[in-house]
Amino acid sequence: MAKVELKKPVVEEIASCIEGAASAVLVDYRGLTVEQDTRLRRELREAGVVYKVYKNTMMNFAFKDTPCEALAPHLEGTNALAVSKTDATAAARIIAKYAKETQKLEMKAGVIEGSYYDAAGMQAIAAVPSREELLGRLLGSMQSPITNLARVLNQIAEKNAEA
Repeated sequence: MAKVELKKPVVEEIASCIEGAASAVLVDYRGLTVEQDTRLRRELREAGVVYKVYKNTMMNFAFKDTPCEALAPHLEGTNALAVSKTDATAAARIIAKYAKETQKLEMKAGVIEGSYYDAAGMQAIAAVPSREELLGRLLGSMQSPITNLARVLNQIAEKNAEA
């Protein structure tokens, strides 16, 4: 079997992984211990993020003619790919958290919903809360005035009942 035929399934796996993805983050994992990498992988898996190490040439072939093609210049050294199909900020948030803890992990670049972001842009994306947290904040901000109004009306009713 030719080498090209052996590599084709890997390229197809990467292509199917990034197809329709909300986000794809390119990570330099050099210097992580096995324990740190295991914790990172576990947390990413729990968040629904696929995190895998591929050869740079395989990723380069898979990225051709996709929004991830902008990541090709960053394919040097040790790289892993973190892909999320649902939550666009999950991978960036988790990786940024671990990068602060370990000082070894580095986000090189990423593609969020079809738009390319460099390392600084990915740090900004990582600061964005999750969808659930944002919805919770929205609900809390909508609920607060209603709750305050109910308290005031209740106090007025109690005052009138006393009089």
